[in-house]
Amino acid sequence: MSCLRKQAERFEMAFENSSLPPMPTNDYVLKLSCPSRQEIAAIVSAALSDKHANILEAQQFDDTEQNRLFMRVVFRVPNDPYPLEELRSALTAQAGAFVMDWSLVPRGHTRKVMILVSRFDHCLVDLLYRKRIGELPMDITAVVTNHSLEHYSHLDLDGTPIYSIPITRETNPAQEEKLAALIEGTGTELIVLARYMQVLSPEFSAKLHRRCINIHHSFLPGFKGAKPYHQAYERGVKLIGATAHYVTNELDEGPIIEQDVERISHFDTPDNLVRKGRDIERRVLARAIRYHLDDRVLLNGRKTVVFPD
Repeated sequence: MSCLRKQAERFEMAFENSSLPPMPTNDYVLKLSCPSRQEIAAIVSAALSDKHANILEAQQFDDTEQNRLFMRVVFRVPNDPYPLEELRSALTAQAGAFVMDWSLVPRGHTRKVMILVSRFDHCLVDLLYRKRIGELPMDITAVVTNHSLEHYSHLDLDGTPIYSIPITRETNPAQEEKLAALIEGTGTELIVLARYMQVLSPEFSAKLHRRCINIHHSFLPGFKGAKPYHQAYERGVKLIGATAHYVTNELDEGPIIEQDVERISHFDTPDNLVRKGRDIERRVLARAIRYHLDDRVLLNGRKTVVFPD
């Protein structure tokens, strides 16, 4: 029995100290959406086959109500010099003919991510850990808070720079300009509001279209404002949860990427709800970011199409 226990301990240590293997650099992800046409799948397959690409995954969804088709194709190209630009040209020609919105990126491409946080740091700590073990392929360009930096002195940011940009109603325009300059200067591709308790202006939110993810409790619109879990407790709710969505210029109305819930009972106190809510928020935000980084999310008006992994 002791031998088995030692083997189990070695396995756990190896698992904890390992990181996920990098994706092959010759794998690509093609995403597209367009008005529904029967021949789209055949056209895409033919374009890839013509350039000797091997399709590894193919997922599609036909929204019959909106008459719109969504596709995600993962393909591998030979290690030899590959005519990627020829493939892009072929897809560009098809995009014009079929009014496609499309993108083509290397799979596992490490994107630059900025994390905005306020007093609660549970989501930030979770994302730092997932990044460190390789679960989330991202480079964190900066952590930005609207509180004092002393509040985060206990955290190991592993060299990630942290900035304090406090915002009040009077200083909001100037501070948002400072934040916008930091985003542009660091080449940040995705902004994550990891329990960032500061309302962004509609103008600034519009600038972050398709590249800003927020996490909040799923009680909206029933329990807006301060202490949502306490409000939920007073109403005797039976489910609590969290929602991750893209930020738009309409407050908390952006397209939803991921949600999760947990049942509660009359035995749960407000503190229990807060504790359980933190756990849900962490995993929902991490899943939403992973789906975005793996190019699994396509916008469908005010909704999203998320292809599962």
